[in-house]
Amino acid sequence: MLVGIVGLGLIGGSMGLALQNTKLVKRVVGFDHNVAHCEEALRLNLVNEIVDFDDIKKCDVIFLAIPVDAIMAAMKNLVDVSGDTTIIDLGSTKEQIVNETPQVLKKNFIPAHPMTGTEKTGPGAAFATLYNGGIVVICKSKEVEDIHLTRAVQIFSHIGMKIFFMNPKEHDRHASYISHMPHALSYALANSVMRQEDPKSILILAGGGFKDMSRVAKSSPVMWSNIFKQNKQNFLDALTNFQAELEKCKTMVEKEQWAELEEWMKNATTLHKIL
Repeated sequence: MLVGIVGLGLIGGSMGLALQNTKLVKRVVGFDHNVAHCEEALRLNLVNEIVDFDDIKKCDVIFLAIPVDAIMAAMKNLVDVSGDTTIIDLGSTKEQIVNETPQVLKKNFIPAHPMTGTEKTGPGAAFATLYNGGIVVICKSKEVEDIHLTRAVQIFSHIGMKIFFMNPKEHDRHASYISHMPHALSYALANSVMRQEDPKSILILAGGGFKDMSRVAKSSPVMWSNIFKQNKQNFLDALTNFQAELEKCKTMVEKEQWAELEEWMKNATTLHKIL
């Protein structure tokens, strides 16, 4: 099986490494608009070869590991691929991508979201075990042909992922709470500290909790602004619900309702019985 990867950063590069460790894939080629990324990807052996986009079209499987807006643009340039080519996107939003997929590609297309990643970016951030043990959500459509779905499931299974199926609307609503909102909160936390008169003094005192919560604020602003834009309404709903909880906390502190505050926090700890 010949696999082409568009986008050679953390997600695409890690996919290249993972696929080279399977018996399913004979060769992995890559494409990236960033020449430096291409050179680094080759040096790190993330792919076997760098090719032009037209050569990517000749692959048996094409992974789109690029920002969500770029995925939609790339799909328009893939309308002439063979019906035997499986196209898998790895974006964090799904509904708009699915809705704007050219009709001719719907039989080839597998919208997928691996629920994994780090705050680091670029080819140097890639590592072979990123996907191992993680969850991938597949939003299959009625139009997709079985051969492409079977191929995608086979690939994700071979790199160690657990597969769940979900419709695009449901996926985007859930992702707005468990993925998109936490990133916004991390950015907000980082900004609130940096706007203090002497942020260095605050950061000297920063312990593990602050570092854990602010870690994802290192993530790519370009990528995440695109995600927030594509999932705008779900994202706003999630932020509104979070603001309501924050206001509840603020009110209880203002009114010195300590027993109620403790109960509120105790309720929150039950989340970890699910995780």
